[in-house]
Amino acid sequence: MKLITTLSLCLCLSTMAVAQEKETVIKIDTLSKDVFMLTGQGGNIGIYVGENNVFMIDDQFERLSDKIKNAIGTLTNRPISFLFNTHMHGDHTGGNAKFNTKATTLIAHDNVRKSLEEKLAKDQNLDEKILPEISFSDDITFYDGEETIMAFHVHNAHTNGDAMVYFLNNNVLHMGDTYFAGRYPYIDLKSGGSVEGYIKSHKKALLLINDDTKIIPGHGSPSNKAELEAYVNILEDIKSKIEKEIEAGKTLEEVVGNSSLLSAYDSTHGNGFINPERIREIFYKSLKTK
Repeated sequence: MKLITTLSLCLCLSTMAVAQEKETVIKIDTLSKDVFMLTGQGGNIGIYVGENNVFMIDDQFERLSDKIKNAIGTLTNRPISFLFNTHMHGDHTGGNAKFNTKATTLIAHDNVRKSLEEKLAKDQNLDEKILPEISFSDDITFYDGEETIMAFHVHNAHTNGDAMVYFLNNNVLHMGDTYFAGRYPYIDLKSGGSVEGYIKSHKKALLLINDDTKIIPGHGSPSNKAELEAYVNILEDIKSKIEKEIEAGKTLEEVVGNSSLLSAYDSTHGNGFINPERIREIFYKSLKTK
């Protein structure tokens, strides 16, 4: 009986996984004349269709690569010449090997390459093509006709290797996972992320953009400056509340268990990957050690 139950459970989980993969639809949002956002399963993808080629930002999971390629094919038949990783997490880099061909150059921050090298060393089944061929420390700029594409590192925000990409003439900014639009953010403390750095990354973005800028968040719907400003205010209020709890000598368990502490935002921002308890834990651990 136990064996039958186990087999049934395995078959059920397998069926669910296949069904989930089949149900994933790659949605395309047009943000400007040349820039598009692709949503599927994982981090949002940015696509810039240039004069002769495509500049792609992030690639979600390997199993979705063919669907993503087909979606890009509905926009253009130009080759993908550059693939840029905003950071190292698998829902943004999982398709690297599938997209990294002789025609495509993979680019990321230095720490992204280091993280993927460590991942490669631990799993010999991974393809070396997951690694960026070009890495940078602070910023890098690309030129395509009249368009200038500016990529710049933001320190210890979501991870230790985050970068944003700004399309100057199209006025579109891809923020990667330094922005979870409309939901609590995931700040990966074990990978170098911090609350202080996360908020600073938003403020850096706000200095660059204007009221007409379209923003591609790492997760969530296309956004804008007004929404990002409101989001920063929420993060700073959460930071202030958690700091007061720390100053009052409250323990991690007490703060995580205090469901009223961030109740003003839980119903609107606590329904995503990071729930109210987890965001209180992340902020406490980050601010306690600063």
